[in-house]
Amino acid sequence: MSDLFDVSQETILITGASQGLGRQFARVLSAHGAAVVLAARQTGKLKGLEEEIRGKGGRASAVQMDVTDIASIGKALDAAEAAFGPVSVLINNAGIAIEKLSTEQTEADWDAVINANLKGAYFMATELARRMIARKQEGNIVNIASVLGLGVMKFLSPYTVSKAGIIQATKVMALELAGNNIRVNALAPGYIDTEMNHDFWATPAGEKLTKRIPQRRVGAESDLDGAILLLASKASRYMTGTVVTVDGGFLLN
Repeated sequence: MSDLFDVSQETILITGASQGLGRQFARVLSAHGAAVVLAARQTGKLKGLEEEIRGKGGRASAVQMDVTDIASIGKALDAAEAAFGPVSVLINNAGIAIEKLSTEQTEADWDAVINANLKGAYFMATELARRMIARKQEGNIVNIASVLGLGVMKFLSPYTVSKAGIIQATKVMALELAGNNIRVNALAPGYIDTEMNHDFWATPAGEKLTKRIPQRRVGAESDLDGAILLLASKASRYMTGTVVTVDGGFLLN
């Protein structure tokens, strides 16, 4: 059982890898042996992460990709294949949020969030799936959803809609692709302390939100390590169409 979570034979592409959860996923998966392809719009931070992983003896390659530019998806996959061979696992992580009440969200806000979180993720997954099918290759797609795709809160309506869409896309893709030996699952994190939101948790609003979490704490990025390893590895080989929630019990409220 010691090799159950081994990903040393996998080439894993991670979108939105330049910071936050994407960066943590890259570190964890490379530490467990995977060749990781780091994808994001800006490659500056990716290069630092690439060097960090290689300095620890890992395998990493940075590629430029904007999931809202469908043409760039194919180019990034071509670059990934040139670096490490066919991608066998996708961590579909790139996304954004715009915090406003629904009545204040503009069409531009809606388009920005839906295009990045839902449209981009959908076409990222389907383009990779087409390549896997053409190669008759077993594959694994992990979509990063959110507890806000299962429950709701104010100020994040396009984000919530996009993550609910990702969960439904996960299920229909899993159904359609099962016959091709391609699994599709989703990871739905709760509230996680990242560099982008770190200061918020010390504010009165952040402290109030933390009290709503049954475990009475905000998650650390490392709290997702076990779940991402489960979903990216053969340990989840009989799972498809599943949503794995890691939220400290938040949805129990």
